[in-house]
Parts: sequence; structure tokens; C-alpha cells
Amino acid sequence: MMSRYCGRFLQRTASQQLVRSKSSASNPSAAGGYLTSDQVFERESRYGAHNYHPLPVALAKAKGANVWDVEGKRYLDFLSAYSAVNQGHNHPKIVKAMQEQSQVLSLTSRAFYNDVLGEYEEYITKMFGYDKVLPMNTGVEGGETACKLARKWGYKVKGVPKNTARILFAEGNFWGRTLAAVSSSTDPDCYEGFGPYMPGFDIIPYNDLGALDKATQDPTVVAYMVEPIQGEAGVRVPDAGYLQGVRDICSKNNVLFIADEVQTGLARTGRRLCVDHENVRPDMVILGKALSGGMYPVSAILADDEIMLTIRPGEHGSTYGGNPLACKIAMAALEVLEEEKLAENAERLGKIVRSELSTLDKNIVTSVRGKGLLNAVIIKETPQYDAWQVCLRLRDNGLLAKPTHGDIIRLAPPLNLSDAELHESLDIIKKTILSFL
Repeated sequence: MMSRYCGRFLQRTASQQLVRSKSSASNPSAAGGYLTSDQVFERESRYGAHNYHPLPVALAKAKGANVWDVEGKRYLDFLSAYSAVNQGHNHPKIVKAMQEQSQVLSLTSRAFYNDVLGEYEEYITKMFGYDKVLPMNTGVEGGETACKLARKWGYKVKGVPKNTARILFAEGNFWGRTLAAVSSSTDPDCYEGFGPYMPGFDIIPYNDLGALDKATQDPTVVAYMVEPIQGEAGVRVPDAGYLQGVRDICSKNNVLFIADEVQTGLARTGRRLCVDHENVRPDMVILGKALSGGMYPVSAILADDEIMLTIRPGEHGSTYGGNPLACKIAMAALEVLEEEKLAENAERLGKIVRSELSTLDKNIVTSVRGKGLLNAVIIKETPQYDAWQVCLRLRDNGLLAKPTHGDIIRLAPPLNLSDAELHESLDIIKKTILSFL
């Protein structure tokens, strides 16, 4: 089984992909262009910007919930590209859709109509129950688009005086690293050194309905943009009833409820959308990441006509947004979620994860939290180790995860994780935690 995936080595160039076997790892050939993991690390450090701090593992191949490094070692992926590969790596249905459409028509820009965009627009709006969709490429573009729509709606529908519209964000939010996104951040690593910041953004505490009610009584507030579960902040799950409270307060005060479902949506938390846990309907939903199953940058903003039609031709767009290739990929990705009942699988396996990991020694893992297959363990930091050290040892034992905010490890495998893979993963996690005792 292993030889199927580990017999070749991926050379990291645009022109070739060569995969070598384990036996050649100790004798890389300069002529053949083979690289060791250390050589991969060094080349990226030399030629790339230093805006990331990756876990030291050089990946070369992936399938389902598994990835392999350049030496051929297999790992279970418990990050899923930050929930972009909910359907599993290289899902055959999504790959097929990408291959077939790429040979027919990939990009026209929105200067012309194409025969796929409307099909996708009809499919996704009917699936989620909104009048319109505005297609973009990345999650952060989705957030930017939602902010533009909210401001435009505020001026044209709510009647807010020109250039006074305000948008609320929750403390601890994360939706990207554009200037607008960092302007709403409370994390100094995100915003420090990038001012001046976007005006008209206000921060309120997360999971605090009283603060939301007070802030939305300002007549210039047009929207509250919030993650139903805060992912980057450490899988912070709000109190039961919070999302329903957000809906009620926003409706009462004529403020748009924008649900940032880029990471929490598309079956990740055990429902099609995370807001479905409380059966609430936001005014806008932002989707991204798993909307393409990890195959292509695709994002979307869903809203009804009163909001969406406030933006007219020439006021917003993207060369790649809504291109035929992206649309075909997105439809296939959404079909996989439904056909394979991945929300149900996430719900079932997530309960096992939290039940099993809650028994870990409290001297190392102080708590476990999450919904579906979006979970986190909180590591008790000591002079001897922290979450980064735990992740390094998890890597050594065959599982990949990444810390966030120092003491939190997010655990988010692909949603097509099998029962056998789940139990293998839990065994690795338990073994790793016990090794620190």
C-alpha cells in the first residue's frame, strides 16, 4: 500500500514533478534534482518571504486524510489546510471536474458571459437558500466583499449618512491579512506596523450579547461580522443560544448579521453551516476554503436581493471570480459534501474525538473543545514544553497539527477520515501526550 504513494519523489519546480523512493533519500542526486527535507527548507528560506513559520515537514504527496513527505514518510493530516480540504486531499470527483473543465474553458473574465457561471449560481443559491451569490477567489476577498456590501446597503437602504457607516467585529476575529482584515484584528502580530487602519471598524467582546445590543443601537452601525466558532483564536465555541441572540439583536436594530463561515462552514462542524446548529439565517454568509476542496481558490458571498443588488456594474469584481473552472470545481466540491454525508461523519467522529481526548492527563491537556471535526486541545505550558514542542513530537509520531496562540493545538482532519484512521490518530495523540509525563 505504501509503495503506491511513496515510490516517487516530488521535485519542487514548476516544470517537473519527480518523486523518489525512501532508498534514495540518503543519496540525493544533484543531477536528478532530488531534494531532502532540509534542502526544501533551505530553498524556501533563501528565496521566499519569511511571512510564515511552517512546521518543519516537507510534503510531496497527499490522498484522503494522508500526506507523505519527500522521504516517503506518511502522516495523518490534522490541519486540512486550515479546513480547505474537508473532502480529503485530491478527491477524485473534484479532480475529474477540474481536469475536464480545464480542457474546455477556464477563464473568460466577467467581460463576457460563460455557460457555467449561471449553473453554479443557481446550484449554490438553491442549496443555501439565498437569492444571489457573488463569486470571488479567496476567503479574505469574501470578507472584503461582505464589508463593501454592508456599507453600500447602509447608505442605500438603511439611510446612514455618507461615509459614516460602521461595522462591528468580535474580539479575537480572524478573516485574513489584507489591510481591512488587519484593521479589525486584536492580534498585534496581525496589525502591528501596518497602520493607518481602516476607519469605521469597531471591536466588541465575542460571545457577549449585551455588548452587541448596546453597540448596534448606534444608528450608523450597518453590520456585525462574526465567526460562529472562532478558529484562529483557538476554536472558541460561544455559549448555546449566542447565534440566535445575534440574529435577534441584529434584526431588532436593523443591522446585518454577517456569518464568516469560511472555516466553520461546509460540514466542518457537523452541519452544512455552523449557524445551522441554532437554525439561524444570517443576512450574509461568506464561504471559502473547502468550497473548492483544496483544488483552487474559490470563495462566495450569499445574500438576498435587497443587499446584493445595491452594488451595480463597475463597483466590485475580480478577473478570476466566477470563472468556469472555479465554478465546476465548486459544484463538485459541494456535491461531495452532500453525497458522502460528510457533515454527519464530522458530527459522529467529533464526538469520539472530544470524548477520547477529554481523558488526557490534565497536567498537560487542560481542556478540549470544539464541534464536529473542528476541535482544539489546550496545552498547559511549562518551561519544558509548549504547544509547538507537542506538535513537533506529533509530527515525529506520524500526525500533523499546528499550534495557534501559543498554547492551543487545532485538530481538524479531512471529514472523510475513516474510523480506522480516527483511532490511529487518537492513539498517536495519546501516545504523544503521555510521552511528556
